[in-house]
Amino acid sequence: MRRVRIPGRRVVVPLVAAVLLASTGTGTAHAAGYRYWSFWENDGTTWTYATQGPALARPADGTVNGFRFAVSADSQDAAKPREAPDFAAVCGSTPAKSGSKRVAVVVDPGTEADAPDGEKPPAPRAECARVDADATSADALAAVAKPLRYNGDALLCGITGYPKSGCGEQISADGAASPAPTPSRATGALPKDDADGDTPSLGILAGAAAVLTLATAALWQARRRRA
Repeated sequence: MRRVRIPGRRVVVPLVAAVLLASTGTGTAHAAGYRYWSFWENDGTTWTYATQGPALARPADGTVNGFRFAVSADSQDAAKPREAPDFAAVCGSTPAKSGSKRVAVVVDPGTEADAPDGEKPPAPRAECARVDADATSADALAAVAKPLRYNGDALLCGITGYPKSGCGEQISADGAASPAPTPSRATGALPKDDADGDTPSLGILAGAAAVLTLATAALWQARRRRA
């Protein structure tokens, strides 16, 4: 059987490769992350990214909660509060009281590099919130850091008035901002598909599939012409 060389193959394969590379962000401009307030819990020595949003978490008396404003791609690289005071340092002078609990609340507005254009982050602060025994972390934050700003999807957008506008917007590598995806009401966090930078979007995968389909058709037509 005579072997047939197909000129179109050398063109199609690089095209498909280019689409697949684009799906992972290789060689293209891609998002640097999201600008948002992240929620943290402290065990006395280490900050841990909270598994629930502040509206669901119900801290016990003696808990330390932290909130940090920064640009982060996802929970794996989210910036932690820069200070980790122990509970006694914040609430030591606030005595326990029946029917209530004390929560140490650390608010870190981050650095000027993460601030929206035209805004300057206020100084970090740590306050002791005395709240009802069944209060949430959001209640504790509201007790010491008003005004708070939320959007229509219950995502925490501003603490003590910072920032003045914006809410979880996506930040590209060149610093441009675009609207945030819809967060989960339960966690107050970005959806997993949007937060995980290693996962190609459904639209990109569909585009790659379309190119592969066209490539297959081109190869089939080339074989017919050569036959």
